[in-house]
Amino acid sequence: MEKVQLGLKENWKQFSLLVLINAFVGGMVGLERSILPQIAEKEFALAAKTAILSFIIVFGVVKALTNYFAGALANRMGRKNLLVFGWMMAIPIPFILMFAPHWNWVILANVFLGINQGLAWSSTVVMKIDLVGEKQRGLAMGINESAGYIAVALFAFFSAYIANHYGLRPYPFYLGIALVILGLFGSYFFIQDTRQHVIQEEQQSRVPRLTNIFIETTWANRNLGSVTQAGLINNLNDGMVWGIFPILLASKNFQLQEIGLITAIYPAVWGLGQLLTGKMSDKFCKKDMLFVGMLLQGIALILLIWANSLFQFVLISVLLGWGTAMVYPTFLSTIAENTHPMDRAKSMGIFRLWRDLGYAIGALMTGVIADYFGILTAIVFIGLLTCLSAGIIQFRMRCGEGDSIKIWDWITGKKSNSSCTNSHTFTGTNICVN
Repeated sequence: MEKVQLGLKENWKQFSLLVLINAFVGGMVGLERSILPQIAEKEFALAAKTAILSFIIVFGVVKALTNYFAGALANRMGRKNLLVFGWMMAIPIPFILMFAPHWNWVILANVFLGINQGLAWSSTVVMKIDLVGEKQRGLAMGINESAGYIAVALFAFFSAYIANHYGLRPYPFYLGIALVILGLFGSYFFIQDTRQHVIQEEQQSRVPRLTNIFIETTWANRNLGSVTQAGLINNLNDGMVWGIFPILLASKNFQLQEIGLITAIYPAVWGLGQLLTGKMSDKFCKKDMLFVGMLLQGIALILLIWANSLFQFVLISVLLGWGTAMVYPTFLSTIAENTHPMDRAKSMGIFRLWRDLGYAIGALMTGVIADYFGILTAIVFIGLLTCLSAGIIQFRMRCGEGDSIKIWDWITGKKSNSSCTNSHTFTGTNICVN
């Protein structure tokens, strides 16, 4: 058997194919992003925000649980098999959304969507980390998440554009049929499993095995636990933006095409920004990246209560997208950095379990608060919760690898981490605690 090599350059063909597949995965979510709340109100006459956001609650719970099982099964079944099965679960989605006679059918479509996203997106994430090895993990995750969320943005805009010209159903969901065909056949015929890359990296890794992967990833490990809580809060506020943002904009008399534009800008900046922030997370202290990113998200959400014009909403969407771009690839590269190759898939699954439960918690919490106290109160509450998450990162996390650069030191020109004088070993990595 030919010896495999680790690295982005050495595996660029498979890596590029996985990027393309992940763009198709993101596109499936983008189909719903702009128009499903409008379908709930106009076609099914749902008024309560909790009822409207029920599709996000179901999606978040199903995706979270699927992430967990995907992580647990990845080493046993193989990454490619999970990816193909994830696309098989996507086949009914566009047809159900086209012809659903009742809102419960839309909920069912989001059960399938949660399974599709949990298996397919998790598989592409883990496979890319397998391919690149220890170096350039941040860049790899930046490219991966960028492709996924640029696709979310594009298909959010396209679906709103089609709905604005031809109606909410069925035409926007024809795009979903094309995505399923491309994703399923591309995964089955062109993607190769990365099991041998894991074996190769395992022989080189100096990171010790985790004693209890679930407990340590959830909270006990300072770095892993900090990332997990931030991931949950990040998707909690994203669940709120997904469900409430179109409703808020509609209440301010924006047209559907304008709503599509504004809601697309946020994931577009999120997606494009990760091409830069992913590389930044390889260079800069991951703690700093996560703290600044979560704080920017919290500030952007709170600013929404004063926004009225198209320009103001676009500006806030950009700020929110950039804050999310700073944290998303950093989450995944930090998990990979702090876990042994044989623990990585399961630890990643546990992180994504809690992160994507944030969708359900955020949608439920937002719906209840919005129904009883109003949309603006819900937005402020979620914004403050996001700022609190930034504070936990600042208090609890360690800086990262000993040669990483603290953002403030880089801005001021101070040289510190390259000659760290106060360090200790943490999960097998030299951690700077200056």
